[in-house]
Amino acid sequence: MHMTSAPHLLTEDRPEFDRLLDEALRTADERPELATLGERLNAEQLRTMALAATTLLTAAAAAEYDHYVKVREELRDGALSASGTNAEDGGEDQDGGAGVSAVVGVLAPVLAGTAMLIFLLVGYCLKMIDPVPAFAETMLTAGWLFGALTVAALLFAVVGLLVTALRNSSTEVAAEESVPIPDELSRAREAWRNALLERGIVPFLRDALADPTAGPGYPVPRTPGAGRIPSLGYTRPDFTSPGPNSQGPRPGFSSPDFTSPDFGGPDHDPE
Repeated sequence: MHMTSAPHLLTEDRPEFDRLLDEALRTADERPELATLGERLNAEQLRTMALAATTLLTAAAAAEYDHYVKVREELRDGALSASGTNAEDGGEDQDGGAGVSAVVGVLAPVLAGTAMLIFLLVGYCLKMIDPVPAFAETMLTAGWLFGALTVAALLFAVVGLLVTALRNSSTEVAAEESVPIPDELSRAREAWRNALLERGIVPFLRDALADPTAGPGYPVPRTPGAGRIPSLGYTRPDFTSPGPNSQGPRPGFSSPDFTSPDFGGPDHDPE
């Protein structure tokens, strides 16, 4: 069964409410006011009741929760503004350097390799002519020179890829490091947790256990109790056996009156 969150309790804080409730039930034996746990109601029954009364329980710590949410939102806005500014300042330099490196790393091997193929192809074709032209050797020399440039450009591209990979890996490790929680946010969170536990969850469980209408045969109290316990019970339908006064007059039926036809002799005229 899925319970909906209270209107003032954000979805991201609902797991914290569940953890506090489970902690209160788990440590009930350490609280004298919850010593009767298990006599009329067990932990699962109390948990079901508390989840159904989430709105009432969280309202007991509404002021602390509002302060906690306000502090958290302010810190988030400040962190987003700072990260956005740093990204804009450093992004241009990184993008510019990365752009030049990418152009050189991609175009240089392609252009040098293309020139090498052209010069070598032309040079060897000229050497097939008889007599061999004088500039055939020049074309071959230029082709081998561009071949050396191609190898150098490939090496430059490989080194650039390795440097980029190492730089990105160091950035990822830094991003995965845990960020310490600011003291102000930690204090606001702890104040909300204490208020929710001591003014909401524990009093609700205490009142539920002290309710005389709660019994082991019912998962929740059958009648609304006093204090914080909501009306969550079930009442048995009121069946009453029919009494003598409740019987009304029965409808009467009379048999139809049949009379035999009056038959006479042939000389007797019928009436």
